Amino acid sequence: MTERTRTGPRAAFRRWRYRRPFWGGLLLALGGGEILLTEQASLKVVLHIGMQGLAGYLLPTLMVLLGLLILFNPAQRLFYSLTGVLLSLGTWLTSNLGGFFLGLLLGATGSCLAFGWLPDQEPRRRRPRKAELRTAAAPAAGAGEAT
Repeated sequence: MTERTRTGPRAAFRRWRYRRPFWGGLLLALGGGEILLTEQASLKVVLHIGMQGLAGYLLPTLMVLLGLLILFNPAQRLFYSLTGVLLSLGTWLTSNLGGFFLGLLLGATGSCLAFGWLPDQEPRRRRPRKAELRTAAAPAAGAGEAT
């Protein structure tokens, strides 16, 4: 049976996704979108309309924009993620307690994931445990005493 080569749109998307902080950007954009949706809630649900109304829409819109920028321009992910976490925390005051906490948590988590993403990093090697080191050293110590 021949080996399947990974071609097609799904494989191309997978390769594109691995070269950028995909989940961080996606969560930041979803957090901003969720906060924008809570701005449209009925007045019985709205807890805090926001400072003059403009900041309540401006901060989550910028969160969505920063999430998309993280996805399509990952070279500047550090600046975008730091700005995204500050905007996420700012929605606590301006947008219904950060979209009833959900949008704030999504935005902060996505920003942290994007900040911690490292491109083309070598996989970590597993360090031996202390118990494995002791068992490996014990026969060597016993062999030295026999002579």
